[in-house]
Amino acid sequence: MRIAYSPCPNDTFVFHAWAHGLVPGAPELDVTFADIDVTNGMAERGELDVLKVSYAVLPWVLDEYALLPCGGALGRGCGPLVLTREPGTDLSGRTVAVPSERSTAYLLFRLWAAQAVPGGVGEVVVMPFHEIMPAVRDGKVDAGLVIHEARFTYQRYGLHRLADMGEHWEATTGHPIPLGAIIAKRSLGARALRGLADAARESVRRAWASPAAAQPYVRAHAQEMDPEVAERHIGLYVNEYTEDLGPAGYEAVHTLLARAAAHDLVPGVPPEALAFP
Repeated sequence: MRIAYSPCPNDTFVFHAWAHGLVPGAPELDVTFADIDVTNGMAERGELDVLKVSYAVLPWVLDEYALLPCGGALGRGCGPLVLTREPGTDLSGRTVAVPSERSTAYLLFRLWAAQAVPGGVGEVVVMPFHEIMPAVRDGKVDAGLVIHEARFTYQRYGLHRLADMGEHWEATTGHPIPLGAIIAKRSLGARALRGLADAARESVRRAWASPAAAQPYVRAHAQEMDPEVAERHIGLYVNEYTEDLGPAGYEAVHTLLARAAAHDLVPGVPPEALAFP
């Protein structure tokens, strides 16, 4: 089974057991490691069987892919941040760097800016997420939207948190933040899709049961990340919604896509398109 997910600690932690043949009856995985902006593109081109993607890309891929009810990332207190060199910067007409325009982070940013920046931000520049904080620090852009472990490291660049997109999302909706989704090709058939969901769920459970077993795999693919940061990363992004989206998870996803569609950020998605076969 061809699968692509990121080398981030939460993904390697979740898929360790499955990727190493430790989930009985699960298909063998042929793993491609890629940042989520790359896997989003793979999904739009229909390249692999199973992919970790941003929830924000679902409106463009749900005809070909089904959303699996487990293995992904939703959470609380883990949203993207808007960073600036000076505290309290007014972003009206300013240049903002973002990691992707097909990301949940970007949708959350635009929904926040619609309320918090009445004059509207200026130019939006897409750049790899690891380049964003240096670009803000060096004055190449006025602000940056950051994700992942940058929540824990931005102070090292002398930057200030202007706003937390997750705090805004949770305050205005009450829902957890939908970040990364696991999708699989509908052409595999309902039985195979249910088997993939079972394998992903069991892989999560085995990671929780023996977290130390996954650590070499996690460290091997997050070599530049401080081990403490990697542990905090896993703690934020691997939770009950990773094991099963449940009603609260699905409602969060519905709300995100509906709000984004209302602001013309994504095409509309009928609720039944998210249903698992």
